[in-house]
Amino acid sequence: MTRTLVLGGVRSGKSAWAESLLDGADPVTYVATAPARDGDPDWATRVEAHRRRRPDGWVTVEAGGDPDLLLAALRTSTGAILVDDLGNWLTASLDRAGAWDHPDGARTVDPAIEALVGAVTAFPAPLVLVSPEVGWGVLPATRAGRVFTDAQGGLNQHVATACDRVTLVVAGLPMTLK
Repeated sequence: MTRTLVLGGVRSGKSAWAESLLDGADPVTYVATAPARDGDPDWATRVEAHRRRRPDGWVTVEAGGDPDLLLAALRTSTGAILVDDLGNWLTASLDRAGAWDHPDGARTVDPAIEALVGAVTAFPAPLVLVSPEVGWGVLPATRAGRVFTDAQGGLNQHVATACDRVTLVVAGLPMTLK
């Protein structure tokens, strides 16, 4: 079994690369963490592009804004799983914790991150996790931006320690980090 974390920026090619890692695997469960955004045609186009790339035999779990659905999939599935992506999962976890205005902001999701890392560590089959790399931009001007960036950076570090492989994708090119 292999646990792989695929990091990259927006439009870096990280999702397509992650999907290619499970070519030929059967069964595969694709956990889509993006919430629905009614009235946002750009978002709908992005989500549809991801759907079109998935092989017909893959089962999709639409986790949306419910972080528990990802944890449930990791606890119950016996086949390969691809999670795209941890940034949306984290946002839902931050929402649930009321982190945006909490004095400790990013720290409020530490228990959720610990639960996720535990589920990743215990997962018995191939696992591919896609996550945004947030450490190369400017420090966000808003508190919410800083809370997310701090929490995402910590999440990526913790998940990376639980994974056998870590790949950074830049301009569609994968670079092995671990």
